[in-house]
Amino acid sequence: MFDSEVKPSLHPNFASPLIVRAMEYAVDCHITTNHRYDGQPYFIHLQMVYDFGCRFHSLLPTDQVEIALAGCWVHDTIEDCRQTYNDVKKHCGETVAEIAYALTNEKGRNRKERANDKYYDGIRQTPGAIFVKLCDRLANVQYSLQKSSTMKAVYKKELDDFVNRLWDDAYAPMFGELKALLA
Repeated sequence: MFDSEVKPSLHPNFASPLIVRAMEYAVDCHITTNHRYDGQPYFIHLQMVYDFGCRFHSLLPTDQVEIALAGCWVHDTIEDCRQTYNDVKKHCGETVAEIAYALTNEKGRNRKERANDKYYDGIRQTPGAIFVKLCDRLANVQYSLQKSSTMKAVYKKELDDFVNRLWDDAYAPMFGELKALLA
C-alpha cells in the first residue's frame, strides 16, 4: 500500500483496530487520488494531525479518544479524496464519519466562503470535531513554520476568528499552543 520508504506509524498506546483501519483507509484514499501535501505523500500531514491528537488525548473523555484519533486520520477524505460520508462510515463507523463530514469545507470561491458559519456550526455540534480541527490546524501551523511557508501569515490572520468560533474550555491548552506558535 505504501509506495515510499517513509510510512505512517501508530503510537503503541493508540493503535486500536479502529485507528489502524482509519489510518490504512485514509492513507490509501490519498494515495489512490494522488493527493499530495506540499509535494510529499499526504500522510505526512495526517501523521502530524494524529501525533497532535496523541499528544493532547488527555483533554478528551476516555470514551472519545479512539474515535477522535481515528478522525484525525480520516478528516480530509471526504473533502479531498472523492469519498462520501457513507464510504467513511463503511470503513470507520458512523461516529468517525460524522467527524470527517463536519470537517469537510463548504463550497466556496475562497477560504472564508469555504469555512463559513455553517462549517463552524457543524464542527461545534459534532462530538470530537473541535479536537480534530485543532489537531489539524496545529499540524498545518507547525508545518508552515518548519517550511517558512507564507501560510503562517494566513493562519495568523485567521487566528482570532478561528479561536472565537471554536473556543471550548476543555481544549484551552491546544488553543494556547496555537497562539504560541503564531506569536
